[in-house]
Amino acid sequence: MSLEVSREPTNLMTPMLSSAIALSSIGLSPDLSDPTEIWIQTQRSGRGLMAGLRRRLKRERRRRKVGRAYDMALEIARMVPKGSEVLDVGCGNGFIAHHLSALLQRPVVGIDVTPTTEASIDYRPYDGVHFPMADKSVDAVLLCYVLHHAQDVQAVLNEVQRVLHDGGRVIVYEDMPQTWWDRGVCAIHNRQWRERTGPCFFRSPAQWQSLFRSQRFEIISERPLSRSRNLTHPVARRFFVLTHRRAG
Repeated sequence: MSLEVSREPTNLMTPMLSSAIALSSIGLSPDLSDPTEIWIQTQRSGRGLMAGLRRRLKRERRRRKVGRAYDMALEIARMVPKGSEVLDVGCGNGFIAHHLSALLQRPVVGIDVTPTTEASIDYRPYDGVHFPMADKSVDAVLLCYVLHHAQDVQAVLNEVQRVLHDGGRVIVYEDMPQTWWDRGVCAIHNRQWRERTGPCFFRSPAQWQSLFRSQRFEIISERPLSRSRNLTHPVARRFFVLTHRRAG
């Protein structure tokens, strides 16, 4: 009489044993005699892996954010003399001001409509109307992707004139939607921000030039910037350096 040996238990235990081996390789020691324990430890391992990936992605996003801010700070520092009093309007996370403070060897003041900022800077809350700065108190003003959010751009530029020393500089970064791709990216940006700051107002290079000159700003330099500067917001951009001299 032949005797058949069932292989079903072996087949059931194979994936569990594989899981147990995998768990052991990362420092966990499940009870190999308890399939339920193996399953629980496997689930815990999966959750731990996902949590680790989320932490890694968060660190990578922060690294890119800080890196982009440093690149912009280097660019701005070439246009502003060391020791200058600088105001960063709409400073956001504050990393540009933070890096620029080290490059210029003087604290940079950051203002925004939010209660706090991420970076450690001289941060002052802004009511959206009046800059919390004295008249003629700064040598340079930064407007980094800020003006398209302004609901009254002339009022913002008037405040820039008020706090700026005669002959001081204004650094402007702006999105310039020129192609269908740019307009699509800017439309998405507008949907993301309109509930917080109101609708965005994007202008062409010629429109910005006309606006700056109508407010008595002289354009010292101007150049286009690559879409690849920020791959999460790939739109054509422009960099302006302005100065302002009061009449008389």
